[in-house]
Amino acid sequence: MQQLETEWDSDSSCSTKGSYAFDEDEVNCRTAPHWSSYRHIIESRGFRLDTFRDVREFYQRYCEGRRLEELNANDHLSGYSRACRGPDDDALCRDAGLPDNLFRGTCLRDGLKVVIKSVNLYSREFDIARRLSSPPLVNHPMNHCIPILDMIAVPEDELGFIVMEEWSPQLVCDPPCCLRGFLSALRQCIEHLVFMHHHHIAHLDISLHNILTDCKCNFAYIDYELSRCFDGVANPRIRGRRGTDIPPELERGEWANPYKVDIFSLGMLLVRACKITGYDVPELFGLVREMLHDNPGDRPSASMVLKNFDRMLPLIDESRLQSDSC
Repeated sequence: MQQLETEWDSDSSCSTKGSYAFDEDEVNCRTAPHWSSYRHIIESRGFRLDTFRDVREFYQRYCEGRRLEELNANDHLSGYSRACRGPDDDALCRDAGLPDNLFRGTCLRDGLKVVIKSVNLYSREFDIARRLSSPPLVNHPMNHCIPILDMIAVPEDELGFIVMEEWSPQLVCDPPCCLRGFLSALRQCIEHLVFMHHHHIAHLDISLHNILTDCKCNFAYIDYELSRCFDGVANPRIRGRRGTDIPPELERGEWANPYKVDIFSLGMLLVRACKITGYDVPELFGLVREMLHDNPGDRPSASMVLKNFDRMLPLIDESRLQSDSC
């Protein structure tokens, strides 16, 4: 897959290179560690990787009180059967539905379910995740980054483990029950982009699959594999064809403004969110049309998108805000 190129200041405060020369492709590609080798390091920080016993007990709790038809429809019985066939209760049990760089686990302190992501220690993702989850940015109300509980460095293997709360892809699987909740979710997506751009970070892979929820009306971004920080870069430019939704300028092989790439992707997210959830919001059409403009110079900034979105909300009457998508 083609790697994103960029014109930016390698001495910026977000650069993962420091005073060393790293291969961009090597340090930013996905890692697939031998998880058993790092089990004790992760446990020493208070997190347990899922074992066959953990997975079996999870399914037993989940299946209580549910009808057989419901379990068959969700393929839970096959997951339970797999957990029962484990060679050893204490052996690690990967989730077959996750890529090799992710592993489910549990916080030993309170039983909270977590997802642990393996990345190169010198990758942009580890650097940006550390910045977004550290003071003062972590406490900013506009920061809708997935809560990161710990960042574990293994310098001798150049590996980093990002421990995140386990949230759900609700916008895709179980959309908000009313238009007000749906618009609140979209606003959080817009607000986080304003926050990132204000701090010179471009996400570069905004999509529905990279937005999760805690099912308590909070939504957050994940997956900063392609993200870049442009501190100290007056006019950043990128080139390449990676990410879910590629804007026209990158399709044409041109150098592009990374922030306007994000605006295009966010516009596509708004379109897809309305289509998948069934919410019809004609008031959004004008805003989305500007965000998807073929000429990136005619797309609004993230701050302007948020301002126009907030101007749109009072135009929707209360009865529609309380309505569902049906």
